[in-house]
Amino acid sequence: MAPNLLGIRLAHRAMRGDVRRLARLMDRLATGDEPADPARLTAIATFATKLCDGIHHHHQAEDAVLWPVIVRSAGAAVDLSDLSDDHAQLERLLEEISWFATRLGKDPVAAKRMAAALGTLADLLDEHIEQEERLLFPIIAKYVSEPDWNTVENAVSKDGDLGFELPRIGQYARPDELAELRRVAGPVLALLLALLNRGHRRRQKLIFGAA
Repeated sequence: MAPNLLGIRLAHRAMRGDVRRLARLMDRLATGDEPADPARLTAIATFATKLCDGIHHHHQAEDAVLWPVIVRSAGAAVDLSDLSDDHAQLERLLEEISWFATRLGKDPVAAKRMAAALGTLADLLDEHIEQEERLLFPIIAKYVSEPDWNTVENAVSKDGDLGFELPRIGQYARPDELAELRRVAGPVLALLLALLNRGHRRRQKLIFGAA
């Protein structure tokens, strides 16, 4: 059977969506168009740090596990050098954003610098993920076995922050995609989403003003 790529598609969608949302929010905060009290700044800083950590972990798992699987399975059919170079460039931005997140409310230029770095990250991440999905997903579907893909997915989920990542996947999945995830994962997924969604929605409202 061909690998089921829904999980990685949703992870990519959540990364892109949240980086872009956070970049727009930080632009408004940096220009003074939107206020933020200390509690909101703390929530934003925590969210930004967790988001950067999650993207870093995802790319690290790709470099260490997915790339070797693809090379072993597809050989000369793929060149991963550009995507690996992208990871190095993105890593520098993730570190910069994480640093300025710790300075929110303490350094008057932190919000502006963080907003600029997030805008750059959003653009580069869009380009990187679109290229990755366009070039690699057909190769994965053709050459990578289902057991090898399961190994990759286990590596990506290992040491991940389930409480942060899972409700964001639920947030960005369409109803039909959620139904497929529940079919594959079983009732445990529905239970975890129910347990985690209330806190996730509360944090989203504090950070983004969303209901």
